[in-house]
Amino acid sequence: MLSSKDEKVRDCFKLLKEIQLKAKALHLPNASFDELSMGMSNDLELAIQEGSTMVRVGTAIFGERPFPDSYYWNEG
Repeated sequence: MLSSKDEKVRDCFKLLKEIQLKAKALHLPNASFDELSMGMSNDLELAIQEGSTMVRVGTAIFGERPFPDSYYWNEG
């Protein structure tokens, strides 16, 4: 069963797919919109279901980072 968080993530993936399709429909010269990178290790199934052509699976392969994200990206 999907959680409400999963449904919010799915909604975001659907929106990104819509944006990709609209961009492709513009037929811009020298622009390709064939790839759609969305999803990571914990939501890759949802991303693939919604049309992702590329997912990031670092955590699934390498495990959790030794430090929290804030260590790598200081947003303060």
